[in-house]
Amino acid sequence: MRTGHPDFLDLPWSRSITEWDLSSRLRLPKGISRHEVHFYGFPEGIFAVKELPLRAARREWEMLRALEDSGAPVVRPVGIVERPWVDPGAEEAAVVITSYLHHAFSYRELLSGWGFAERRNQLLDAFAGLLVELHLLGCFWGDCSLSNVVYRYDAGAIEVTMVDAETASMYGALSEGQRREDLEIMVVNVAGGMADIAAEQGVDLDDADLYLGEDIARRYEGLWAEVASQVVIPRNEQYRVTERIARMNELGFEVVDLELVPAGDGHHLRMDFTVGGRTFHSRRLRELTGVDASEHQARQILSDLRAFEARTALTQPTRRELSAILWRIEQFEPTLERIRQLPDRHTSDPVQAYCDLLHHRYVASASAERDVPNDEAFEDWDEAGQPGYPIG
Repeated sequence: MRTGHPDFLDLPWSRSITEWDLSSRLRLPKGISRHEVHFYGFPEGIFAVKELPLRAARREWEMLRALEDSGAPVVRPVGIVERPWVDPGAEEAAVVITSYLHHAFSYRELLSGWGFAERRNQLLDAFAGLLVELHLLGCFWGDCSLSNVVYRYDAGAIEVTMVDAETASMYGALSEGQRREDLEIMVVNVAGGMADIAAEQGVDLDDADLYLGEDIARRYEGLWAEVASQVVIPRNEQYRVTERIARMNELGFEVVDLELVPAGDGHHLRMDFTVGGRTFHSRRLRELTGVDASEHQARQILSDLRAFEARTALTQPTRRELSAILWRIEQFEPTLERIRQLPDRHTSDPVQAYCDLLHHRYVASASAERDVPNDEAFEDWDEAGQPGYPIG
């Protein structure tokens, strides 16, 4: 077990989790899994307990640790339990414990709901982005599907987090063939998942969204071409390096390393980038304020911080570090507390609600042609039913 978590010694490990009858078990939404998965609540938090054969459990534990260390969007691995008295190939041979991702939902909850038509682009962009991020890290998934991740609303987008890694492998870099194979597996798996949902809902297969995976693949190809392609520039246009880095950051990717290599006739340079995870804005927000948020949420909250800095600079010039502290004390935390106290809060994630408020404040300010104060925007947002981002 990793430090900072329960030791889980009070759980009845001598028996399969299918035989446990514990009051700490929580009936939380979950997607389809080939293995048994239960959720349990502890004072330290909520944890997912997944039972699977020994070899698969060890692979999942090792891959989740490696991906987490690489900065990939994966659930946090907490511990692995092995039962040496059980046949290693049996489902109950081992257990992997991970932290539960709050405010998350499965793809079936989204696809089966009334709002999927409007959320479709968000889901597909997010899933394609996750696959690009994993491939940049040298991760061959091997069983890429919509059911192997969980989803959360992320400001005006959707965030996806990998939860199943038992089939994954890490390499220094993926070959073109490996990437193609992973994409082909994804297309087939997604079509199968959509066919299952259609059958459950009594929808004819001809009307099922069987080409969803191919749409994801097209979005993947577009994003991959942008972040992984080599760019050659004239020696006297090195300002384009800054533009390239800014574009990567705009997409949310960290630029870990950059090398300029002479190309062709010696009058040109090739930009060789090493691109990291899509955590640029979330890392920046954490560094400045200590606030944890997902990538798109962080982008919006950073804009709010910049606006606060601009306003306070007019009357109280301060260093950026102090402005960030003042913003958190005077605006962010009080507003977050007001959100938590709302009796009819529409979203369980207060940070997402804060981003919804920011969008509403912007719309209200643009409509009124003046800067609407935060308190006024909050009252109007609540009276309007706490609207979120427009879907499209």
